[in-house]
Amino acid sequence: MSELDDWVAEVVAELGLGDVQVPAKEVLDVARDVAHNVLRPGAPVSAYLLGLAVAAGADPADAAARISALAVGRAKPAE
Repeated sequence: MSELDDWVAEVVAELGLGDVQVPAKEVLDVARDVAHNVLRPGAPVSAYLLGLAVAAGADPADAAARISALAVGRAKPAE
């Protein structure tokens, strides 16, 4: 297991989430796409929104792909 896997397992246990499967790669992809194409503070917020969507019954891979597509399709504002 990687350090990330260990951390995720620790948090899952701490929060009492049982056998939940955490799509870490998809969450990280969403965070990267939002941070690079929209704005950095949007990355954790988008990851949270992804979690809300999954909790409401959305397919994790589909929801992540939809958020990433929104981010990649958006022009990053000039800094």
